[in-house]
Amino acid sequence: MENTQIKIIEKIQNSYLDREPSKIERLQKLNSRVERPVKIFSYTFGSISALVLGTGMSLAMKVIAAGLSFAMPLGIGVGLVGLIGVSVNYSLYRKMLKGRKKKYAKQVLSLTDELLNK
Repeated sequence: MENTQIKIIEKIQNSYLDREPSKIERLQKLNSRVERPVKIFSYTFGSISALVLGTGMSLAMKVIAAGLSFAMPLGIGVGLVGLIGVSVNYSLYRKMLKGRKKKYAKQVLSLTDELLNK
């Protein structure tokens, strides 16, 4: 058999074997468990806030609802809400990440100590 065929066979065989995840894999999974929800929230909240800001700008410039007499004040109000959301997004991200790091700190630190043989 060729060397590439042997590698393919071994790869297929390994996919069917039950195995425990390595400590590095567990550490990566823990780290993603800490970061992923915070990133998802931050991207979603930031995108929605940017859309609200853009809607407010469109209302203020009378691109949307040109026939309304109160479109500009409404647009300024909506735009300010979006601007506040965009402005606080990074602060919320840092605060949420800090809280999740505190929650998982013991597990991550014990696993890193094991990996570093301390």
